Amino acid sequence: MKKSRNKKPAVRVILVAAPPKEAKALGERLVRERLAACANLVPKVLSFYWWQGKLQRNAETLIILKTPPQNVPRLLKRVRELHSYTVPEFLALPVDAANQAYVEWANRESRP
Repeated sequence: MKKSRNKKPAVRVILVAAPPKEAKALGERLVRERLAACANLVPKVLSFYWWQGKLQRNAETLIILKTPPQNVPRLLKRVRELHSYTVPEFLALPVDAANQAYVEWANRESRP
């Protein structure tokens, strides 16, 4: 009997935090450019972090993007170009399980 491999879905979840006024435009632009199939905005995130030796406290909006793995390098490059932060948050998370129809949709809609 052949051993079955548990293949991970071909989609990544990307987290990007941005100033509230910037997040909407950034999320929409990344979807319009087909670098991500979807952008969810989670408003009113309160972030604490160290920056240049000082503890910062800022209101941000969390952008949750869904994209195929092959788009991650281009998406990272574009976030760096468009984001107002010198060092923007960009975390690409693997997905262990997903609705396969959603994964297929995300792959279709994330093609330039």
